[in-house]
Amino acid sequence: MYIFIYSLILLLCFIFLARIVDLFFISSLDKISRDLKMSSDAAGATLMAVGSSAPELFVALFAVIKPGDHQVIGIGSIVGSALFNILFIVGAAAMVKQATLNKIPILRDLLFYLISVALLLWAIWNGHFSLLNASVFLIVYIAYVVAVIYWKKWFPYKDSKFVQEEQPGCKEPGIFNVFDRLLCFIFPSKKKYYLVFFISIIIIAALSWVLVEAAVEISVLLNIPEAIIALTVLAIGTSIPDLMSSVIVAKQGRGEMAVSNAIGSNIFDILVGLGFPFLIYILFGGVIDSGKSDLMTSSLILFASVIVLFILLVSSRWKVGKVTGLVLLSLYLFYVIREIVML
Repeated sequence: MYIFIYSLILLLCFIFLARIVDLFFISSLDKISRDLKMSSDAAGATLMAVGSSAPELFVALFAVIKPGDHQVIGIGSIVGSALFNILFIVGAAAMVKQATLNKIPILRDLLFYLISVALLLWAIWNGHFSLLNASVFLIVYIAYVVAVIYWKKWFPYKDSKFVQEEQPGCKEPGIFNVFDRLLCFIFPSKKKYYLVFFISIIIIAALSWVLVEAAVEISVLLNIPEAIIALTVLAIGTSIPDLMSSVIVAKQGRGEMAVSNAIGSNIFDILVGLGFPFLIYILFGGVIDSGKSDLMTSSLILFASVIVLFILLVSSRWKVGKVTGLVLLSLYLFYVIREIVML
């Protein structure tokens, strides 16, 4: 009975996360990026990535501060989310609409992503996160943001053209109509898009806290390691905003933004999603166990996924379509099956 209740709580949180992104988050980010005069790929790699990765950040934060040494939930959800982003989300975006990517911004994101995963492996191999690990993570992310801002000046390229599609309204029919009406009652007018953005972040934080609590309880009831729950169920659920936002912009023909969002989300997840909460915790005298025995293999698979994506993009001359999508989706399915078999 308790398993059913906690599973229902997880499902409801995942649905609310998805609808917040679909109805409010994307439109507010688009307007903010236009105010800041950001290119499509830069907006995807920073604003959209930061916002849609908020669940992972808050899950890691709440996992750290929750009594009982549950840090592995935060690390596992981020490693699992990174795999979901790079394999499933990029694969889904490729299946939605074929696109030719601009290799200049994508190479930037892949380079920093590779560095991020290498830093993650470094920390996990040590068996614990140190103050040096956390500080380096945050410094590298600052360098990434600087690179995003100035990349177009250093290596000139044309931004992608796209057709803006109107976001769904609150009263449109659909299976999520009840959730939509509730959210539309909570949120202000979309004209106040900065306020909409911040309210989205607050609600995402609250839902993330509930997700951590439910995940811990399910782990105890089923006697399954917290790392496994985090790598699979929690990782997929917290990545729903990334999936929704990437698919939406892929439909609009913004291939770079979809891919940059997925990769940029991973960079943010690893460098800030782990670096920030761990830095705070360590400064207050805490010790972070990296969960080496449970997470090393998944982290190595994550590192390999970067290489696979790069090979696919180069071999297809920076075009993503159904073939690329099927390969990436198949690899993620193989990973999930492996995790289930290893239980």
